[in-house]
Amino acid sequence: MAARSIELTGRLYKYLLDHSLREAPILARLRAETASMAEANMQIGPEQGQFMALLIELTGARRTLEVGTFTGYSTLAVALALPAGGRIVACDISEVFTAMGRRYWAEAGVADKIDLRLGPAVETLDALLNEAGAAGSFDFAFIDADKSNYGLYYERCLSLLRPGGLIAVDNVLWNGSVADPSKNDEDTRAIRALNEKMHGDTRVGISLVPIGDGLMLARKR
Repeated sequence: MAARSIELTGRLYKYLLDHSLREAPILARLRAETASMAEANMQIGPEQGQFMALLIELTGARRTLEVGTFTGYSTLAVALALPAGGRIVACDISEVFTAMGRRYWAEAGVADKIDLRLGPAVETLDALLNEAGAAGSFDFAFIDADKSNYGLYYERCLSLLRPGGLIAVDNVLWNGSVADPSKNDEDTRAIRALNEKMHGDTRVGISLVPIGDGLMLARKR
């Protein structure tokens, strides 16, 4: 029995993938194409995509949000897990990056589940909040965009979520920088601030899961 989370060595991580990953071939191809890009470090790992898909199935989510789409891997993983009639509102600012995702979404037959909205995510979320019946109607939200606005995204997603809905915030361990007092850049400070806020936020129940670069889960009460 372990009293703390085990450290994943390269060999153990490979074992984890070999013995748990059930990645659809189309997801694997999108991940491989993304890996060739200079910005590939923005991509979530396949085990995290699979974990998020399982969360969708466990919660019975139908209406979901995504803040930060990049090349669409997480979008595709969630869309494949959504039931017929399920919907993702995906927020991003890049036509170039999301164009890659669009190709794979269409090939996978899930493009009709994805409502991609290009523009600053705060503006997109505010527009959603102004739509009749949108506040308190979403089941799941994934936040993985510019870190300086994490606090703004969290508050807006929380308002859009129904009671019992789930928020997943990516990169909350920030490659260890959050625990390093010598790291005080804007992004690190923003992530620390949100982690501290969520830790004390009685509106949600939380768990910080050490998967990928750290995934904070918050269930709205």
